[in-house]
Amino acid sequence: MTVESTNEELRELTLLEQIESDPDVNQSTLARQLGVAVGTVNWHIKRLIAKGAVKVSRAERKKLRYIITPEGLALRARLAVDYVERSFSVYRRTRQRVKDHLLKVKQAGFDRVRIVGSGDVADICKLTCIEQGVSIVNDKTVPALVLDGYKIKLEGME
Repeated sequence: MTVESTNEELRELTLLEQIESDPDVNQSTLARQLGVAVGTVNWHIKRLIAKGAVKVSRAERKKLRYIITPEGLALRARLAVDYVERSFSVYRRTRQRVKDHLLKVKQAGFDRVRIVGSGDVADICKLTCIEQGVSIVNDKTVPALVLDGYKIKLEGME
C-alpha cells in the first residue's frame, strides 16, 4: 500500500467521522479540519458518493446535508480497523529497529544514548530505551539515535 493511498484512506475515514458527527457540515469546514483544499474534499466526497457510502440531500436552497449510508458505516469501520492495524505495525517495526540499534550500543560498551528528534517515533525510542535499560542523556560523547520521519539511524559508534 502506498503512502498516497494510505493518506486518501485516512482522509476518507476523517470525512466519514466528521459527516457522521455533523451532517450539516460544509466542505470549507471539512477542508479546514483536514488541512486540505476544498477541491480535495469535493473530490473525496464525490468518491464516497460513487461508492455508495454517502448520500447528499438539499437541506436549504444553498445548503447540502450529507448522510452516511449503511455501506458508509461499514467503510468507516473497515478504514478505522485498517488504520489501527497499520499504526501498530509501524509501532512494532520501530520498536524492533530501536532494539536492534540498542543491542549494537550495548555490545560497544555503552549504556546511554542520545535521541535526536521528537514526536511519536521519539516517544517509541524512549520507551524502548527504558525497557532495555539504556539511559537517555544529552551528551554528545555517546551514540545517538537520529530520527528522520520513521527512519532511525544510529550515529556515533565510530
